[in-house]
Amino acid sequence: MSIELLTVLFFLSLLVFLLLGLPLSFVLGGVSIVFIYFTWGPEAFYMVAAQTWGTMNKFTLVAIPLFIFMAMILERSGVANDLYEMMYLWFGGLRGGLAIGTVVICAIFSAMCGISGAAVVSMGTIALPSMLKRNYDKRMAVGCINSGGGWGILIPPSVIMILYALISGESVGRLFAGGVFPGLMLLILVSSYIGIRCFLQPHLGPALPAEERGDWKRKLTALRAVLLPIIIVILVLGSIIFGITTPTESAAMGVLGALISALVYRQLTWKVMMEANVRTLKLTGMIMWILFGAYCFSAAYHGMGAPQLIEDIMGHIPGGPWGTIIFIQIVIFLLAMVLDPAGIMMITVPIFLPFVIAHGFDPIWFGILFIINMEIGYMTPPFGFNLFYMKGIVPPSITMGDIYRSVIPFTIVESIGLALVMIFPEIATWLPNAVFG
Repeated sequence: MSIELLTVLFFLSLLVFLLLGLPLSFVLGGVSIVFIYFTWGPEAFYMVAAQTWGTMNKFTLVAIPLFIFMAMILERSGVANDLYEMMYLWFGGLRGGLAIGTVVICAIFSAMCGISGAAVVSMGTIALPSMLKRNYDKRMAVGCINSGGGWGILIPPSVIMILYALISGESVGRLFAGGVFPGLMLLILVSSYIGIRCFLQPHLGPALPAEERGDWKRKLTALRAVLLPIIIVILVLGSIIFGITTPTESAAMGVLGALISALVYRQLTWKVMMEANVRTLKLTGMIMWILFGAYCFSAAYHGMGAPQLIEDIMGHIPGGPWGTIIFIQIVIFLLAMVLDPAGIMMITVPIFLPFVIAHGFDPIWFGILFIINMEIGYMTPPFGFNLFYMKGIVPPSITMGDIYRSVIPFTIVESIGLALVMIFPEIATWLPNAVFG
C-alpha cells in the first residue's frame, strides 16, 4: 500500500472517530496501535510500551498536577472577589472601565495559575452580573471574559507550555519567559479595543455614577487585594528567574502561595481540599491519557514514512519559509475550532516543528505563536472551551448565539496580536534570551 493512501486512511480514521464523539486519547492511541500493528507487526507493541514508560518517567510532568491543583485552590480562595472590588473602584469611572478591569484581573489570574477555565468561571460569576446590572452590553461583557480567560495558557505558568516543551524538547523556563510580553501585548490590545469602542459608543459600557466610584481612601485600601497575587507571581516566576527553583519545582511554590491565599481568606477547608484534589485528578488523568495516545500517534506517523510525504507537501506551499509559517498557522487555527488544544498540540507539533527548524525559525518563537493560536481557539466557535464554560454560568437572557457573536471582535483583535508576534519575533524571544542567555 502506498504511503499516500496509508496516510489518507490514517488521518481519515482519526477524523471519523473524533466526529463520532469518542475520547481524543483513545482515538489517538487506538487508531495508532492498529496502524502500527499492520505496518511493523506485533513487535511494535514493545516500542509503544517503552515510549509510554519513558513519558511517565519525565520529571517535567510533575508540574502539571501541581499547577492544576494551584488553579483549583485559587478558584475557590476568594482572591478574585477582592481583585474585582479593587478594579471596580479604580476603573469604574471610565467608559468600559469594568470590562477593562475584568481583563486585567484575567491577566493577573493567568499569572497565578496555568489553565484557562479558572479566570472564565471566576469572572463569569463575579464580574458578569455586575456589568449586566450596570447596563453593559451583554456581548461586550461576555466577550471580554471569554477573551481574557484564555490567557491562562499564554501568560506563564502554563500547562500547555509544559506539554509543548515535552514534545519539542525545548526549555520550559524559556517558554515561560517567551509568553510574558505577548501576554501583556494582548492585554493592552484588548483593553484599548474596549476603551476606544466604549468611548465611541458609550451605551456599550457606561461609566459608573460618581457616587459608586469610591473615595481615595477606599481606593487605596482596596489595593491590598493585589498583595497575595503579587506574592504568588513572585513565588512562581521569581523563583525561576532568580534560579531558586527549576520551572517544574516552581509549581510547588505556586501551590504554597495558593494555600496561603485560601488560608488568609478562610477558605482552606476539608471540603475545598477534597474538591480541588478530585478535579485535579480528573484533569491530570485526561491530559496524561492524551499524552500517551499522542506518543502512539507519533510512533505510527513516523513508522509509516509519512514525514517524507508531509515534506513533499510543504515543499509545494508558495511563499518560501514565511508561506510555510502562515500555512501552519491557518491549519492550527482551523483545528482549534473543533479540537482540544492539548490534542492539537500532540498531533501537529511533531509534524510541523521539524520544518519550522529547517527553515531557520526559533522553536521558542514558534511555540508562542502556537500557544496564541490555541488561546484564540479557546474562544472560537463552534467548540471553544471557554464558550461552554461561559454558557454554564450566564443568565437565561444570554443565548449561545450571543456568546458566539460576542467573541468575533475579540478574535480579530487577538489575531492582530498574533500577526505582530509573527512580524516582530523579538516580542517573544527577547526576554528568554535576556534571562537565560
